[in-house]
Amino acid sequence: QVQLVESGGGLVQAGGSLRLSCAASGNFFVRNYMAWYRQAPGKEREFVAQRNTGGATAYAESVKGRFAIYRDNAQNRGELQMNNLRPEDTGVYYCRVGDYWGQGTQVTVSS
Repeated sequence: QVQLVESGGGLVQAGGSLRLSCAASGNFFVRNYMAWYRQAPGKEREFVAQRNTGGATAYAESVKGRFAIYRDNAQNRGELQMNNLRPEDTGVYYCRVGDYWGQGTQVTVSS
């Protein structure tokens, strides 16, 4: 059974950092791109960052230079390092691997 579990969310002050993790079960991780999305209250889910199987990355303009996406195929694990957080980064962050989604982890940035 495919399962993605995110962790690492929490409450942080503006300017602070958090590191999110996404642990994948099964061996589908290495064959698929992984990405992070987020959804703020009252807004649609939006793309944050992506890292494909070849290592190429892409970021939303709003997080470029502040966020970094990593993946460890040997560990079936991905991470999102978030620095210089802003209140507008608040939301539920979701890990996506191919067509599979995690349950989300809450990130709250206070001003």
